[in-house]
Amino acid sequence: MYQVPLPQEYADLTTQEADARIETVKHKMGSRLVILGHHYQRDDVIKHADFRGDSYKLAKDASSRPDAEFIVFCGVHFMAESADILTPDNQRVILPNLAAGCSMADMANLFQVRNCWKQLDALPGIDTSRIVPVTYINSAANLKAFVGERGGTVCTSTNAPTAVAWALEQGDKVLFFPDQHLGRNTGVRLGFDPDSEMCVWDPFKPLGGNSPEQLVAAKFILWKGHCSVHARFSVSQIEQARSRMPGVQVVVHPECELDVVKAADLNGSTEFIIKVIEASSPGAKWAVGTEINLVSRLANQLPDRQIVCLDPQICPCSTMYRIHPSFLCWTLENLERGEVVNQVIVPPKVKHFASVALERMLTVCA
Repeated sequence: MYQVPLPQEYADLTTQEADARIETVKHKMGSRLVILGHHYQRDDVIKHADFRGDSYKLAKDASSRPDAEFIVFCGVHFMAESADILTPDNQRVILPNLAAGCSMADMANLFQVRNCWKQLDALPGIDTSRIVPVTYINSAANLKAFVGERGGTVCTSTNAPTAVAWALEQGDKVLFFPDQHLGRNTGVRLGFDPDSEMCVWDPFKPLGGNSPEQLVAAKFILWKGHCSVHARFSVSQIEQARSRMPGVQVVVHPECELDVVKAADLNGSTEFIIKVIEASSPGAKWAVGTEINLVSRLANQLPDRQIVCLDPQICPCSTMYRIHPSFLCWTLENLERGEVVNQVIVPPKVKHFASVALERMLTVCA
């Protein structure tokens, strides 16, 4: 989305100046304001957060503060949408930089998914009433609504196996978007063959680049999307880590490719990665396949453990990085003056069906 240019006064702020002004506004606004910080956020932003977590945890954290008039989400656009869906209308959700999107979420849009559904519906041998759509929470609100309207559910990287197993009890196939790797890793974990029971839908090709026979046979139709950060991790990086650090344990996010997940010792969500490393003994060695800001923060917080990122090139989430202290300062000082900037509003109909999908996830994965 388009973000208006930052006024020069804010662009020229040093980090120290921005910090002081942010804390001043936080103190003045008190309980009227809550700031949410995603784990992948830079340290000089997340230190101002009242809550830290992954996208779904933060959306729930926001709902735990009914006294807050303003929820400032230091994350990316789909996360702010989820917070708006899960909070009442009297609370306003703000994204400090509207240009902070998600490349993976952008790999599946509503027009493309509707076109996919239409093509599947026209195929002999496929009944779309028996296809259950499942969207990763890392998706736009209108895709969550698409899923909610068609009997499907949302999933997180933690509960994807439960959500997908439920979906296959309701129908014959799962259409999983936007991340093919989470979908594939989840299917394999549930015992399905990635070669014979899964196919990838490329939205830029007729029938997604598949034959009618492949689509009829598939249990999983996986959208051709991926996380640009987690796609960087490789089996060779794991092999190099094991060579450099004898006794190292490798933990990766399930947005990584299947071969990487298989080569790792453990895989799980951001929250899982944090908990398993925090629970390890002093002296433990960890090579981690996820975003560098989180890995560096863990290394700093746990100096008695050796914690490194698998990727030697150090790849941050570039869109998350667009939330800069200067943007946060600009946002908060506008709120203090009574001017609401960058409010994220999900339209009522979209909000309704997206909420249906999210509530279904809560029921299915309880």
